[in-house]
Amino acid sequence: MLGHAGEDGAGSVLAVGILGAAFTLTVVLLPLLTALAVSQSVQNAADASALAAADTVSGLIAGYPCQTAAEAARLNGASIAGCTVEGLIATVGVRRRFLVFDLAAEARAGPPP
Repeated sequence: MLGHAGEDGAGSVLAVGILGAAFTLTVVLLPLLTALAVSQSVQNAADASALAAADTVSGLIAGYPCQTAAEAARLNGASIAGCTVEGLIATVGVRRRFLVFDLAAEARAGPPP
């Protein structure tokens, strides 16, 4: 061949470099994107727990507000971190452990102002 003797195999090195960069990007981004999804599910658990507690306070469902909130949090994969009821307004905090992080969220529910 007329060749470029010093460039033999350069395409292979480039391909390996591109594959390595893609793999590294995937390894870094996958846990971050998963943490984003889990944090949204924690917020959903807080919302559901606050609504359950508010429904119990209003008499719509039977039971104790904070116990109902804890059950709603458990069903959504979280645990209750705090629960307060002032009048007809329930404020609930929940948390969930993901990898090495403690994700937490808080929500309030009650009748419209």
